[in-house]
Amino acid sequence: MNTKSLFKLISPVVVLGILLTACATPAAQTTATTAPAGKHQTAPVAPGSPLAAKDIVVAGVVFQDDQFMKSMVQGFEDAGKTLGVKQVIVGNSSNDQVKETELINTYISQGVNGIAIAPLSPTVSIEALKQANDKGVVVALTNSGGFTDVSFVAGGYMSDNTANGAQVGDAAVKYIQDSGLTGTIKVGIIDYDHQKPEESKLRYGGFESALKNASIDYEVVAHQSAELQDSALTKTADMITANPDIQILFACNEGGTIGAAQAVKQAGKTGKIAVFGYDGSDQITSMIIAGDLQAAIAQDPYGQGVAAMTDLVNFLMGKPGASVGKLTIAPGILLSATDKVAVNSWRTSNALKELPLE
Repeated sequence: MNTKSLFKLISPVVVLGILLTACATPAAQTTATTAPAGKHQTAPVAPGSPLAAKDIVVAGVVFQDDQFMKSMVQGFEDAGKTLGVKQVIVGNSSNDQVKETELINTYISQGVNGIAIAPLSPTVSIEALKQANDKGVVVALTNSGGFTDVSFVAGGYMSDNTANGAQVGDAAVKYIQDSGLTGTIKVGIIDYDHQKPEESKLRYGGFESALKNASIDYEVVAHQSAELQDSALTKTADMITANPDIQILFACNEGGTIGAAQAVKQAGKTGKIAVFGYDGSDQITSMIIAGDLQAAIAQDPYGQGVAAMTDLVNFLMGKPGASVGKLTIAPGILLSATDKVAVNSWRTSNALKELPLE
């Protein structure tokens, strides 16, 4: 496979070298972009003097207990271990904005030196994070789109949700054309607008833009919100019952994708309803190879976690990198049933077992 993800697909030796480099900049395959400054622009607050790694205590915060976020946490922890920090504290906001703010405030009061976080909202989370920065707690971001001011961060990493959604949409266009589907294509969408509306809308907006750009005549006949596998299965099943003419399903995250594919299979609609999704994981790639899922776009949560924690620790040690005040975009990788060899290549590159191909 020619396209590589941010860190996970680079050899372990190279990753170790990056982690131990003073600046620890992200892989060259990413594109660094500086978000426009907001009216409360501020720079990251450096400690009074550089800290030794053995004295650094940092927190890594995610918002959900799924495979994507578990991989990101592993990235936080592995980077901290490799760099020799005293402690990496892990927190989970459990999709609760109030809890996220409480976690940030708790870490401030405990005197942690820095926080690497996958924030829930670019408009709400930013205020608590800026307050942390103002109080001398260095901040790094992961999985972070929609911020209008990242001038205060030691580093930031994100996927381009619109572009990734469009890649999946392009795969759907090819499927529609290759399958000879005509007339108005009936589409169902499993989003997570109730959880992270800004991000969710970018993903299905990108998907729909690809259909529009290809002049596909389509109608979204159903929209349901479900970010977890079990709820997505139930809601997709209900969607199919109410709209038996659905031909295409797009799910906006890992749990939604797995649940949607399971619902289609349980309804006996495999081959009649094509499922397209977002995120790459063991279960998602297994479903693609098994024929239960047509395509999905893989991100790199582990690489984002490694990169953000590395930037954070290096900044605290007086070695700020090129990512200060920026969000770096990690390109998505399309995994499709039309190229199962490439799907297996992605699996082996991510320490997963290669699966037999029929």
